[in-house]
Amino acid sequence: MTKNFTMVELFSGIGAQAKAFSRVSKRRNVTFTTVNTCEWDIHAIVAYYLIHRKDKYIYKWDREKCIEYLEKFNLSNNGKEKANFATIANLNLELLRLICTAIKKTNNLISVTDLKSTDIPDNLDVLTYSFPCQDLSNVGALHGYNKGIDRDAHSRSGLLWEVERVLKDRQRDGLDMPKFLILENVTALEADRHKDNFSEWKNQLESFGYVNKIFKLDSLDLGIPQHRKRLLMLSVYVGSDKEKENLLNNYFEIKEHKIEDKRLPVKPLVDILKTNYDNKVYFAEALLSQPNATPSRLKIWDDNLKIINEDNIVANNSQTITTKQDRHPNSGNIYFDYENNKKSKYRFLTPRECFLLMGFDESDYNKIISNNIKSRSNALFFSRDKMYKLAGNSIVVNVLEQIFDAIVDIDSIINN
Repeated sequence: MTKNFTMVELFSGIGAQAKAFSRVSKRRNVTFTTVNTCEWDIHAIVAYYLIHRKDKYIYKWDREKCIEYLEKFNLSNNGKEKANFATIANLNLELLRLICTAIKKTNNLISVTDLKSTDIPDNLDVLTYSFPCQDLSNVGALHGYNKGIDRDAHSRSGLLWEVERVLKDRQRDGLDMPKFLILENVTALEADRHKDNFSEWKNQLESFGYVNKIFKLDSLDLGIPQHRKRLLMLSVYVGSDKEKENLLNNYFEIKEHKIEDKRLPVKPLVDILKTNYDNKVYFAEALLSQPNATPSRLKIWDDNLKIINEDNIVANNSQTITTKQDRHPNSGNIYFDYENNKKSKYRFLTPRECFLLMGFDESDYNKIISNNIKSRSNALFFSRDKMYKLAGNSIVVNVLEQIFDAIVDIDSIINN
């Protein structure tokens, strides 16, 4: 009998979790259903829907009904803070309809701070929580984000403790706990600045009845030519069942199950880069990613990885994809000598290339861009910079696949 796994994606972004599970389900005798998403950034909400939607019907609500529906939510226009609702209400009607449809059809719970214990379904298989990394990462620290995950820091990374609140409330109310939890974040969680807070979190999960297994995985080892090392923690609920705990520990002792030791063939970087400039779309995207020849931009070329240099030599991999490319450090740059004397002789990675380096398919990117609606006047909803941000905030799909494969194995061992 085919097992259907149910999943709730907190901090769901553009749905790397759902993308990974869908790939796993195609090669394993399982299916999966995302019961709820939880995301407040309107760009990520719409992008998730466009990538994963099952049909193309958009609600034909009038402006008044759209506004009435949306004003009850804490929505963000930038992923950092709550938007002034007037900003949302003044969007084009076509876009308002799309946002409403996206929220409704993905069963979006919107904000983790408003989440109640009963919002998490009973008998849930998987709860994912890739909370924001800005206050943990080295890049974030360079830009002044250094509050960490201290309980009372009121930082974006501190939203981790909202997950604790929900799980505590479920335990208090006698509700069952999700069978599997997946955390993904930067490896700095174990750095001196944050390790005590992270240990507190692990201990709290153990008190709930979970066994934690930590992996430090680099997408470069798992098929993607991007150096991106991340910490993932799989927490498996065993309660007080020692037999289940022993079965789980035995599973992780088997060599074939050691995810951190896996090495998969890496797709050549040159096969991902869109350097066929005879293609008008790729050429236009390259031009949009070519900076002006200012001293600071010339320094970016000098100080960062040359993915393709002046001699047309291609690097083996990019550096970590972040939410911006027009900065130092960035993911790497490509020699691109067009429009001489006007712009720099290089370009950044394009948003399309960033999506591919995060393990998404090119068709996923096209689903978003082909539905790029004007938000107001002549401004497109999905600007170049918004697309960079969506990619940089996501998770490499190929890395998550390894975790979901393990979940399918473990579930068959301890829950049957």
